[in-house]
Amino acid sequence: MTTSSQAPHKSAAPQAIGFLLLENFTLFSLASAIEPLRMANQLAGRELYRWFTLSLDGEPISASDGLKVTPDAAITVPLALDMVVVCGGVGPARAVQREHVVWLQGQARLSRRLGGICTGSWALAKAGLLDGYETSVHWECLAAMQESFPRALLTTRLFSIDRERATASGGTAPLDMMLTLIGRDHGRELAAGISEMFICDRVRGEQDQQRVPLKHILGTTQPKLLEIVALMEANLEEPIGLEELAAYVDVSRRQLERLFQKYLLCSPSRYYLKLRLTRARQLLKQTSISIIEVASACGFVSTPHFSKCYREFFGQPPRDERLGASQVRLPVAPSCAQAGTNLELLTFEAYPTEPVSSAIMALDQARGEPTYASVLLRS
Repeated sequence: MTTSSQAPHKSAAPQAIGFLLLENFTLFSLASAIEPLRMANQLAGRELYRWFTLSLDGEPISASDGLKVTPDAAITVPLALDMVVVCGGVGPARAVQREHVVWLQGQARLSRRLGGICTGSWALAKAGLLDGYETSVHWECLAAMQESFPRALLTTRLFSIDRERATASGGTAPLDMMLTLIGRDHGRELAAGISEMFICDRVRGEQDQQRVPLKHILGTTQPKLLEIVALMEANLEEPIGLEELAAYVDVSRRQLERLFQKYLLCSPSRYYLKLRLTRARQLLKQTSISIIEVASACGFVSTPHFSKCYREFFGQPPRDERLGASQVRLPVAPSCAQAGTNLELLTFEAYPTEPVSSAIMALDQARGEPTYASVLLRS
């Protein structure tokens, strides 16, 4: 490991990641995936990652907001990639072409890691590359994917990293996934530093769930069940008994039990407990109130009972959850003189046969930033 005032050691070549853009891809999700890579380079003071945007023919391609993006290359250009991430958006079933499928299958044969963000998982599943892999996709696309690709192990988690596959749902979830991957590559300190630069309160983990609207799962066919769940969500601190819940919507307790088992695959008490524990987890990670207060706010009369339930549900006690949520502070930035030493020694290697990654330009522009080369990387 070197310090920021020392010359950078001769390191491995930067990881090259290709982002395959599907028609009507979500620009927000693409930015959420690329920006952590840019900031990793800036904080490290050297090129850890380089990225390329790709499309079928290399021509400008429309994002879901109508903006046109000009890719760095067509998929026919041979690039030395370590990973390929498919960026989906609106209408993935229409956007995925046969040429996408064939190319992705070729990338898999080259043993490249594969990923998908937003609805990009659809393309990987269409190519048969998610069979037997835990897979995350935006909740709006979840039911359609389950129906179309039963061999993919669909989950409602924000993101899934399963062997050489990494998939994330939409919005900012790709940011959390990339921070996790960067942390594995270069250490938790760098991931924490990136998180701070983006004013990100915490890095969400692989066990964090998308909040899938229950109306999306049930539609409008079960108004009584939707009403009961709404009552549960509004009464976490003082839980309502099952008999009382049933009476509110004019069903028997037995009917209530059947509704939950049929449509939510669990008992009403189990579902209620899940809501309370999920709320407790949010409070532990996002506030500084005591564990006793968290237990009380989520309807537990006893802290030991709360800890027992929490451990059984999440696999660790509340105390460990809170300790794991603490962030590593960003180190003090080096002086201008120290940074200057690094700048003089920084070189870039460009390959004349392939497009130059915009990572090089972004890193060059970041040289004057106070945080440039401010994180000490593990050797």
